[in-house]
Amino acid sequence: MIIAVDAMGGDNAPDIVIQGVAQALSEYKAIKKVVLVGDKEKVEKLLPENNLANHPKIELVHASQVVEMHEPSTLAIRGKKDSSITVCTNLAKEGKVDAVVSAGHTGAAVAASVVRMRNLEGVLRPGIVTPFPTPDGEFVLVDAGATPECTPENLVQFALMGNIYAQKILKINNPRIGLLSNGEEESKGNELTKGTLKLLRETKNINFIGNIEGKEIFDNKVDVVVCDGFTGNVVLKFAQGLAKGLFKMIKEKIEVNPKRKVGALLAKNAFKEVKNASDHAEYGGAPLMGVNGVCIIGHGSSCPRSVKNAVRVATEFIQFGVNDTIIERIKDQ
Repeated sequence: MIIAVDAMGGDNAPDIVIQGVAQALSEYKAIKKVVLVGDKEKVEKLLPENNLANHPKIELVHASQVVEMHEPSTLAIRGKKDSSITVCTNLAKEGKVDAVVSAGHTGAAVAASVVRMRNLEGVLRPGIVTPFPTPDGEFVLVDAGATPECTPENLVQFALMGNIYAQKILKINNPRIGLLSNGEEESKGNELTKGTLKLLRETKNINFIGNIEGKEIFDNKVDVVVCDGFTGNVVLKFAQGLAKGLFKMIKEKIEVNPKRKVGALLAKNAFKEVKNASDHAEYGGAPLMGVNGVCIIGHGSSCPRSVKNAVRVATEFIQFGVNDTIIERIKDQ
């Protein structure tokens, strides 16, 4: 498999990206080639220190522009046609790479992927699938931001794609699917959730359990949470901010006196396990499901481990034939 990596994507690119790619090539032998896309001069300078100079599995493709985080996503397809993310998606469109990995501008990655790759046959809108840890395992949320305004039909397809992700990647045999709403009762929700609830009740070959409230999504009641992209992105950012705030608060309270510090030292391994479980670097990246290709979107503040794991997710998508399964399921419905 050949994977294009946006070398300029992310807060700490290209240094962190190159380090992550080096780790990925060391661990994942199934990768045939990694195509690094970005400022060729900057990228080349970093290759020797990462043991990638003249590496047989590295190819460089120059891109003279970058879509910055503060810029509108439409620049990827209109104003900056030689941006690193646009060049990556062009390579996928032309069949020169099997997947795209980027920790850069999320909106630009979505826009470029949809415009260049197009959607899979039968898919109305793409959705970002994001894994979340729970005390008993993990669940995925879809959509986490690709399609802010949705129809009930969009959400049904998100449920189907989330179901496939849970089966293929998380290895859950019969994933439980819940529709995010403001109450479990069928009378609760807005026009979108009520219309979606009715359609999901009629959808075959999925284990739909009904509405689920925000307070329950971490209680291991479902494996897939379905919502529109606006709501999903709010949930994602809130959860990230809450986790960061809680860890900061706990640290401050522990440092109040020596006794607490001793207690914290005894519980050091427990704190470490919780932190690792909630670390986005473990998951690597969120797949943009529904496009005619593979696009893995990483966190803007990705570390080398994040990039490495994002590449891993891309290889899993290819190995398990996720897109072929999506087409089959959409046709079946």
